[in-house]
Amino acid sequence: MTQPQTVTQEDLFVSITIHNFSASTLKDFIQKIVKPYFNGNMNQAVHSLMQKAIEEERIVNKAVRLRQG
Repeated sequence: MTQPQTVTQEDLFVSITIHNFSASTLKDFIQKIVKPYFNGNMNQAVHSLMQKAIEEERIVNKAVRLRQG
């Protein structure tokens, strides 16, 4: 009998494709964000920025709920 496997967050990685994104915007993003702050690692930059956006949304949402009281 085999033991059940536990699915972890690391097992849920996906690949994404971005459509309708201008080359100049991508170039600016790479030059201004990816290269200086993430040592050229695009995946790390997108991952980090997504996590920050989610955290900021959580903070704002919490503040709104507190205001509504």
